[in-house]
Amino acid sequence: MGVIRTDEWLHDLYHKPIEICEKLIVHFEDASASEIYDYLTQYGMYYPLRNGNMVVKKLQKNKVWEIVQEENLRLQKVWEGPNIPIYIFPSDILNRKLKQDFNGKSGLAFKDKLLLFISEDNFEKEIRALFTHEYNHVCRLFKYQKDEDDYVLLDTIILEGLAENAVRERMGEEFLAAWTSYYSNEELKKMWNNIVFPNRNILKSDIKHQNILYGLRFYPKMAGYSVGYYLVKNYIEATNKTSKDLLNINTDNIAQIIR
Repeated sequence: MGVIRTDEWLHDLYHKPIEICEKLIVHFEDASASEIYDYLTQYGMYYPLRNGNMVVKKLQKNKVWEIVQEENLRLQKVWEGPNIPIYIFPSDILNRKLKQDFNGKSGLAFKDKLLLFISEDNFEKEIRALFTHEYNHVCRLFKYQKDEDDYVLLDTIILEGLAENAVRERMGEEFLAAWTSYYSNEELKKMWNNIVFPNRNILKSDIKHQNILYGLRFYPKMAGYSVGYYLVKNYIEATNKTSKDLLNINTDNIAQIIR
């Protein structure tokens, strides 16, 4: 397992992403290739461009697959994480939100697989930061004894906060996502008390869960992400724990630090 050489797939099938997704059916039970592609594009996978083959060549020139595999071997050892398949594809460069909030890169993590969507403009340390964030998700989902289908809003924002604090620990604040600096600590505490805490037990299946997480509709932009980072950072500062220490710690314990 480890990094799958999806660049070889992309050379032949870049303009046929549904055919690429046929290779992923084994990982998505009861889903067709077109359903998988629709799902992945919601999280940043590319839509074919005329010059797409040049994009793939640029990603290869940037050694994206090699960088991710190097980080994978390192963090798998440091965090005692699972050995999972990792799939890398170009990101959707026309997605304005992806560009603004995540600098054109994103990922989709499960406890048994990981997909990364990367732009040709992302440089090496950005790629390492992205992998750190997403593989931290994999390790949390793998180690924390709660089924992801049962995750409530508090579980999700802590998941995000753990991952981005892992980036801060490994890469420094320079490589944190833009959304970590959208609000002051005072604003974040108010958002926690007035928005997130009253809705902390909303299940993932509830649309309000996503609205608060991403700051959609009338909620502050990236509200859930930002509050999650704030909660975990405060917990780390209060306890002196590391990213590895936090991978299986109870969500409620982390959140109680602010109450």
